[in-house]
Amino acid sequence: MAAVFETSPARAGWLLRLGDAMRRHGTAIRRLQWLVVAFYGVLIVVPALLPLPADDAHILDNLTLFAQFLFWGIWWPFVLLSMVLLGRVWCGVFCPEGTLTEAVSRHGRGRGMPRWLRWGGWPCVAFVLTTVYGQLVSVYQYAQAALLVLGGSTLAAMLVGWFYGRGKRVWCRHLCPVNGVFNLLARLAPLHFRVDRERWDAQAGGITLPPNCAPLIDIRRMHGAAACHACGRCSGQRDAVALSRRSPNAEIVEHGGEDAGGWDSALLLFGIIGVAMGAFHWTASPLYVDLRLAAVDWAVERGADWLLADNAPWWLLTHYPQNHDVFTWLDGGLIAAYILGTGVVVGGLLYALCALAARLLGALPARHHLALCFVPLGGVGVFLGLSMTTLSLLKGDGIRLGGVDEMRALLLAAAALWTLWLGWRSSGRYAGGVRRLAASALLGLGAAGVVAGWAALFFVW
Repeated sequence: MAAVFETSPARAGWLLRLGDAMRRHGTAIRRLQWLVVAFYGVLIVVPALLPLPADDAHILDNLTLFAQFLFWGIWWPFVLLSMVLLGRVWCGVFCPEGTLTEAVSRHGRGRGMPRWLRWGGWPCVAFVLTTVYGQLVSVYQYAQAALLVLGGSTLAAMLVGWFYGRGKRVWCRHLCPVNGVFNLLARLAPLHFRVDRERWDAQAGGITLPPNCAPLIDIRRMHGAAACHACGRCSGQRDAVALSRRSPNAEIVEHGGEDAGGWDSALLLFGIIGVAMGAFHWTASPLYVDLRLAAVDWAVERGADWLLADNAPWWLLTHYPQNHDVFTWLDGGLIAAYILGTGVVVGGLLYALCALAARLLGALPARHHLALCFVPLGGVGVFLGLSMTTLSLLKGDGIRLGGVDEMRALLLAAAALWTLWLGWRSSGRYAGGVRRLAASALLGLGAAGVVAGWAALFFVW
């Protein structure tokens, strides 16, 4: 059977056994999940009940700073990295929200999913709203804001599980704010649970009892890692499902044309690249500073003093006067406008380049396929943005890492080259010669623009 899934029997055997072990030891995985839930709960609840850290507090002697460092400095950056390396193992094996929503759904109302819940735009809308709101309440800096955003998301996951699902992860499939991000990044993973359709249809043997596929996937037709939570429950199903290796380019190049849609393009180009860039940019951008000064002058001249008031509650806008960190109503509006405006401008330009490239290839629907080629740059940008928190906290403890700028430049260059390679390979599925070269050049222009945007933050401002 190993030879069916891999060209290397030795490697195939090791991966097959690992996937089957995940299925056999499902009980142990569930126990691990509940340990993660407990750890997660302590880290988001307890720091929010403690006083703000003193100026001389350190990561190792202050629980609030320790939790902040784990969540935003280690946890989330490396969850993103795990998607590219291992697929959605985080979702299927570790995610506390997934564990809770699935557990609650077993004892809830068990209603069928309404049409509104299955709307394809939720991953994009949820990501954008969560990103903007997180910046308004300074989610990376304050434990109360982290509890509000992360705890609120967890509570919503449990409520959705209570009303819908019947033992499934309806929240994860349709409403989770990072589901779309994980869906895109996992397409680059070199590991996935491969389904041999011929063996499945032939009912060759193996495990015949249908598994509980929590993310509601039609396993028989699954051909990638985008939606799969890599929990291992279906490994060995009908002797046709096995953990396998593949080219990291395969899912985007070979299946991007049939899998990609408008919401994928919107989330990637306008959200993960554009909105995320704006969210990390505004604190350092000279343009934002100029806009704020002009807006303050405008408000003073027109007597709009209420815009300069700093009486907004902390759960709406950042309000920590003891830390001299307070947002006015004007700040809130400008921050949201800057982030969303960056998303519209950057995403719009990238989408226009993809559409023009697709037109040159003679296949306008291919614009969504070509948009997927920017996944490496989108992932690296968010990873580097989150790592700013890591470095900031370490710097506050007197720890300075060497070679940071060089590593940032290397990662951006590698992601840009990967994007170019995906663009070249994907364009070749529609046309050759000059048209392929021209389309690839347009994607290269877009990649250069994204790199320039992040380079301004890291190396100029």
